[in-house]
Amino acid sequence: MADLDLALDLARVRAEFPALGSDFAFFDNAGGSQTLRGVADRVRDYLLTSNVQLGASYEVSRAAGARVAAAVAGAAAYVHAASPDEIVLGPSTTQLLANLALAMRTWLRPGDEVVVSRAEHEANAGPWCRLAAATGAVVRWWPLDPVTLRLEPHGLAPLLGPRTRLVAFTHASNLLGTIHDVAGLTALAHGAGARVVVDGVAYAPHRAIDVRAWDVDAYVFSAYKVYGPHLAVLYGKRDLLAPLPGINHDFIGRDQLAYKLQPGNLNFELAHGLGGVFAYVDDLGGPAAAFARIAAHEEALAAPLLAWLRDAPGVRVLGEATADRARRVPTISFTVAGRRPEDVVRVVDGHRVGIRHGDFYARRLVEDLGLADAGGVIRASMVHYNTHDEVARLIEALAAALR
Repeated sequence: MADLDLALDLARVRAEFPALGSDFAFFDNAGGSQTLRGVADRVRDYLLTSNVQLGASYEVSRAAGARVAAAVAGAAAYVHAASPDEIVLGPSTTQLLANLALAMRTWLRPGDEVVVSRAEHEANAGPWCRLAAATGAVVRWWPLDPVTLRLEPHGLAPLLGPRTRLVAFTHASNLLGTIHDVAGLTALAHGAGARVVVDGVAYAPHRAIDVRAWDVDAYVFSAYKVYGPHLAVLYGKRDLLAPLPGINHDFIGRDQLAYKLQPGNLNFELAHGLGGVFAYVDDLGGPAAAFARIAAHEEALAAPLLAWLRDAPGVRVLGEATADRARRVPTISFTVAGRRPEDVVRVVDGHRVGIRHGDFYARRLVEDLGLADAGGVIRASMVHYNTHDEVARLIEALAAALR
């Protein structure tokens, strides 16, 4: 890997995304990336050639079932799961985590403790708060370090005890872009006997996923933020999922690990479309090589924007102020003294550059930062198909907005 050529063939990459043919520059990618042509082609082909119910003995149904099974197996390989039956697909990360928490309703007892970080998107906070309220468990909040704005081991350790059953935290903040040490934090939680659920939504578009190397118990990400269809992927360790009661039909057994957590089953055409993401990453050299190139390119994109923001009067960058790819993804949030985020964003809109403002459902974090009344933050989020020229356009638009 040390000798890997980190150059990314950007023309080749952009050719795979039809929406990039316009003159619009997309910097709201953390909210949803553009979709690969190969994904759309697969969805269309499924609907037009194999749109039947699975499980029948006739030829087209068998072919449809094989397509969906291949997508699930592809997802398992993509995250490095031990088996495809550890993969649950669903419409969104929010829904998958809500389903998982509902299935765990008999898992907690009064007085048990659940640790939830204050950096979370509500998708990985609300379900555990509701589960605790329903079972008599206690939620213990894990704050960010006030200096580094990171989830640190010294913040987690005092919260762990003999009644800790679960620790939920984000791999990368969808607001700050900060990458957290999942393996180290997971080991700390496991040392206290707790299970770990990690929200990988803001991390997955930028880096390879290896759930076994990190030893997480559950990991979830949204495919529509990783160049795919509006679908999400949940990995759950077999020994976490197997004992859980299902939330599907009563006669679906506990040993049907994914099906019991997919009420109404999954979306077949979107599952087949998901395979287009895996094919694309494989075409770029496989996850390790592809994401090494992606990370290097994204670091080079983020560096000039962060440098400009650091020097701009009245601007405060939240989180890591440098583009170091080992410490952050290129999701960059900032505020401007005396200006509401919405007002800045609307000026940028007029330059045909798409950014966003608000709390991005990380409302507790925005409140902790004292920014809720001010309207949250301004967020620009880049991915590997963005170009240096687009970053220059973004900086020009922001300069106009700040004037």
